[in-house]
Amino acid sequence: MKRRTFITLIGGLAATWPLAARAQRQAIPVIGFLGSSSSDPSAHGPLAEAVREGLRAAGLTEGRDYVVEARWAHGNFDRLPTLANELVGFGVTILVTIGGDVAALAAKKATSKIPIVFVSGGDPVRWGLVESFNRPGANVTGVSVIASDTFTKRLEILLELVPGTAVVGILVNRKNPNAGLEAKDIEVAAQRLNQRIVVVNASSSDEFPTAIAELAGLGAKALLIHPDAFFTGYRQQLVSAVALHRLPTIYHFKEFVAAGGLASYGADFPGAFRIAGGYVARILRGESPGNLPVQQANKFELVINLKTARDIGVTVPPALLARADEVIE
Repeated sequence: MKRRTFITLIGGLAATWPLAARAQRQAIPVIGFLGSSSSDPSAHGPLAEAVREGLRAAGLTEGRDYVVEARWAHGNFDRLPTLANELVGFGVTILVTIGGDVAALAAKKATSKIPIVFVSGGDPVRWGLVESFNRPGANVTGVSVIASDTFTKRLEILLELVPGTAVVGILVNRKNPNAGLEAKDIEVAAQRLNQRIVVVNASSSDEFPTAIAELAGLGAKALLIHPDAFFTGYRQQLVSAVALHRLPTIYHFKEFVAAGGLASYGADFPGAFRIAGGYVARILRGESPGNLPVQQANKFELVINLKTARDIGVTVPPALLARADEVIE
């Protein structure tokens, strides 16, 4: 072989190596995370990690079997459609929504082809995410925790903690497109228990102190936090604002109690996201999302923080303590 020909051959091979490497990288499936709140590990990080745990349980390793591309709205729900379209344009293999039905609906609007796996805090049929639980149809499936069904239970527990409370405050985020309809669910729960409620809004973390002060001014002696991805993402700030008024409060996610909140009652959200991770693995291996029934989370947890109860002067009834799944001393 002539020297010139040999050099040309080596040069041609070298030029193809980067292309081959890029093609190999592109062959790895890309899981797109679309989140309503923050990428801060103290916010929805545990839920994203739960998806990864579900994937690991199914034998898939990040970096080898898939990579992640994430977009987070940081509580700005209006940004979700744009972020969903960014992930679709990026060419993700599958979309996983973190942070409620709003993110799932944005993903569904952005694509009818890319598979979508959600964890829904409401009724996914009611919100139009799927046709039915058993036959989701199209490109969407996931896990439903139907948090709205726990409003009555959460209110009952709060009244056990603070018996004889004349007025219970409800904190909602009006920027959540589903807030209006879900507020009606809360009203139904209150009417069922013959309980008077007052509702105030907070749509940014800066509004937490003012909103809690407003509730106290309206005579609220206890507080129920509406399940919202924004509140979850800023739970430390919310718990701190509540603590200033020593207001007994019940939340929907046990991470609020770990942050110093009094009590929580709700679905095992990390468990639901681990199930979602298992669904992602099955879809990556060729199953159709439309053929995977929407699973319903059947584990609910009551968590109580006794230290917080002592700090704000709440005596937790022994019967309630006995029912608690976890007690923080």
